[in-house]
Amino acid sequence: MHSTLIVARMEPSSAQDVARLFEEFDATDMPHRMGTRRRQLFSYRGLYFHLQDFDSDDGGERIEQAKTDRRFIDISENLKPFITAYDPATWRSPADAMAERFYHWSAR
Repeated sequence: MHSTLIVARMEPSSAQDVARLFEEFDATDMPHRMGTRRRQLFSYRGLYFHLQDFDSDDGGERIEQAKTDRRFIDISENLKPFITAYDPATWRSPADAMAERFYHWSAR
């Protein structure tokens, strides 16, 4: 399984709006098309964490293909009022907001 963690800023009062947007998005075939196995959203003191697990390491390729889908474009636009870059000075794409995993453990 491949995982990504996006870190950004979000007003805590926006959590329900963001959850609703993802609930609508996840009710379509888009998660399957992207290879998404699980999505979890977290907030902590004005920070937003978006943990997404994919079926395999090809998650990035499938997401790239999905980026041209109107639904992907729409959710990206609809999230803009609620989610802002952690560091606007250095943000160019979602890749600039992805946390780097430096340790992993799992039960066998």
